[in-house]
Order: sequence, then C-alpha cells, then structure tokens
Amino acid sequence: MICAVVLVAETCTASGTLFNWDSETKATNIITGASEANFTFNFTNVSSTNVIILSVRPSCGCTTAQLPPLPWVIAPGTNGQIGIKVNIAAKSGTLSKTITVGTDKDSETLSVKITIDPSLTNNMSGIDRAKNVAAAQADRQAVFGSDCASCHVKQGEGKFSKELYDADCGICHEGPNRATMVPDLHSITQTTDAEFWRTWISYGRPHSLMPAFATTEGGPLTDEQIATLVDYLRVMIPSR
Repeated sequence: MICAVVLVAETCTASGTLFNWDSETKATNIITGASEANFTFNFTNVSSTNVIILSVRPSCGCTTAQLPPLPWVIAPGTNGQIGIKVNIAAKSGTLSKTITVGTDKDSETLSVKITIDPSLTNNMSGIDRAKNVAAAQADRQAVFGSDCASCHVKQGEGKFSKELYDADCGICHEGPNRATMVPDLHSITQTTDAEFWRTWISYGRPHSLMPAFATTEGGPLTDEQIATLVDYLRVMIPSR
C-alpha cells in the first residue's frame, strides 16, 4: 500500500432558494504531478416543487461534470449529487473553476479551487514502501497506524461517497503505483451487490492486504461512511 499526501478542505454549508448544498465552494491541495482533481457537490431540493436541472456548464473544457442524463427532475426534499472532475495534467499553481447549474426556475453557481503544491510529494523510499507492505502482510490493520495513518486514516476523516473513495480506497486501488497484490476493482469478474461491497469494506479480506475499515473492527470508518461508499461503488463499478 502506498502512502501519499492529498489534503482536502471544504467550506461551510450554503443554502439557496432551490437547493441546499453541502457547500457551494470547495478547495483542495493536490500533489504535483497528479492528473486530475475530483469534487462532489451534494444537495437537497428545499423548495416546495419539483426542480428540473436543465444544464450543468463548467467554465472551461478541462472541467467536466458527472451526473444523470438531463433533464434531471429533483423532487421536493430529495437529494442529489454532482461530481466534478478537473484535468490538471501538466498544470501548476492555483486553478479556480466555476460550474453553473441551470434549472427551470433559476441558476446557481458552484466553484472549485485547486492548489497544486510542490511541497506535497510522495517522498517514501522503496525501502520504506517495502517495510510498510511487509507490516501490512503481517497485520492488515497496521495500515491504520504509524506513518501510514496520515494517508489511510487522516485523509478520509469527515468524507463520504466519492471523496471518501478517493481518499481511502483510490489511494491503493487506483494509484499509479498500485501494488500487484492489490486488485483492480474495475476488473472484478464475480457478481457484486451492496452486501458484497459492505462486507469487503467493513471486514476486509483475511490473508490479504485488505484491512477491515469498520470502527467495530478497529478501522476508521463509521457505518454512515461505509454506506455512502457502497452506494458509490454500485454506481461506479456495475455488477457484471
């Protein structure tokens, strides 16, 4: 398992006349050399009628939105989620992007800020990486302690859904230096469902590097966090 440092910070909750957003502005510090930055905006329709999202327009071509097909009808009191991906390959400094959400009633603007920080690099040597892998092979829960906790515990604190996946799961399963014994989740051939993912995340896999993430098993994730991961994985990696 590879330790890397990616710090994410979010502003406070913001409320509008149509949607109550978990935040209308989000920011992240990204390690130099990363290819993309990802954000997730969660919202609730706080109006008394259906709101139809007609368009989601990023401010430039390097920014894309992940959402259901449009038009997207949001019933009163229901929740939704808009994913934002920004291509930062070969970029440096601080980048700011806006995303305009157009509805049948009004429009609301979201914004993201990305600081590409050369001080946030993965300085782990090959020797240190080998030592951490050996420790995880002896005790798969070791990844939540010592030096690895800064990556595998701290980065996921207070996060849910895609942001939690990127912090706690993607660091191993999606990383460019993915260890050979760490499976590519997109290549799983067996049938998967909510219980499959919940079991894997909560209890891990004995005799492997996969630790148990549930707090009841000594891991860092609450039941609520695990539930959002399960929902995200069912959408991101459909069952074969």
